[in-house]
Amino acid sequence: MCAQISEKPWSEPGVASATLRRLRRDPMGSIGLVLVLLILFCGIFSSWITPFDPLKINVPDRFHSPSLVHWMGTDNLGRDVFSRVIAGSRIALSVGITTIATALALGLVLGLAAGYGPRWLDNVLMLVSDSIYSFPTVMLALTVVTLLGASISTLMFVVIVIQTPAYARLTRTATLTIKSSEYVQAIESLGASKLRIIIVHLLPNVVGPLLIIASMDIPSVVALEAGLTYLGMGIPPPAPSWGRILQEGFGQIRTAPWIVIAGGIPLIITTLGFTFLGEALRDNLDPKLRHVV
Repeated sequence: MCAQISEKPWSEPGVASATLRRLRRDPMGSIGLVLVLLILFCGIFSSWITPFDPLKINVPDRFHSPSLVHWMGTDNLGRDVFSRVIAGSRIALSVGITTIATALALGLVLGLAAGYGPRWLDNVLMLVSDSIYSFPTVMLALTVVTLLGASISTLMFVVIVIQTPAYARLTRTATLTIKSSEYVQAIESLGASKLRIIIVHLLPNVVGPLLIIASMDIPSVVALEAGLTYLGMGIPPPAPSWGRILQEGFGQIRTAPWIVIAGGIPLIITTLGFTFLGEALRDNLDPKLRHVV
């Protein structure tokens, strides 16, 4: 996470409409937006658009190859793979968006406190943040899941612990830069409270760019959930997680390769969609990277 946070106030009128216009002119950004909207649609309306019950076992229909009835075939228990992929999008989005939003909120609070608070508080928060951030992500996740057991709540806890220090460091860096600006010093000289300065003047300049960075982190969280589930340490069965689909299909890859392919496609779409959209938004909103249009 090495993206720079700009000092452009996101409260400036017309930023949203101008961003949408630029996004429509960016082919990669448009593709990313379409893919993200597709994923969101599947996740929100998965209960209504799945053609079959993703959990229903129908052994006589096991290992049917892709057809007009079963678009992505069936697995070893006769479950419709396409329905499981659609249902898995809700799990992926709930884990990715919920954990990133929580980590972002905590990171904002800790980063603002570290950047605008007393020096001792900054040192303590950064020491804790650096200690957590120094652990390898996968090893830390495997350790926590082993100790607490595999479940959605454990997985979300792991992601929050891993991502919060990163957002806190970015927020702190931006806060230190903004608080030394002339307009913040002028407001302080007028007697404005620290809480007002943080909420009115610091937070609007920090939260917008962080949202872009957070959107680009969602695919990493989804991939982490799929990877842990594939290893048997993520979301337990029979939940139709994309990682579970990959795990079940790997053992039958010679006789039913469509299961693994079906489990990998949504991961690729999610990664490309959020990455393309995040890159396009960053390029259009960062004054240092913005294209001339």
